[in-house]
Amino acid sequence: MDSDAGPGLPRESYAAIAAFRLELRRFLAFSEAAAGKVGLPAQQHQALLAIAGHDGAPTVGFVAEQLLIAPQTAAELVSRMVEKGLLTKTAEAQDRRRMALTLTPQAAALLQRLTTAHLEELTTLEPALARALDRMRRRRAEV
Repeated sequence: MDSDAGPGLPRESYAAIAAFRLELRRFLAFSEAAAGKVGLPAQQHQALLAIAGHDGAPTVGFVAEQLLIAPQTAAELVSRMVEKGLLTKTAEAQDRRRMALTLTPQAAALLQRLTTAHLEELTTLEPALARALDRMRRRRAEV
């Protein structure tokens, strides 16, 4: 039987969340390393993913929302990515003040390589993530 690790919750509840966070951190560590190998900081990789996966015309504001960063920080990030040749900015037809973001062919090629590697890694990590999620579900049902 689990002993209490704190008031009200059994130790196993903490262990279940810790196991899940460990698997997430393993994936994030893989992701950062893979992006670094192709010369992308993790934040730029995440921005490219968000833009490529967006249905519509992504903007700097969209990038800020997706990366959970301030709009000014997103604007600086996008400017660096434009300078690096990863993005283009085009004024929207309806509101010329809003700039739509598009991946360049160079960015699309990098992102395709990275996404393929990430999908392979997720296939490897999936059983461990599933076990960790199941462990959390069982603990929640018992509490």
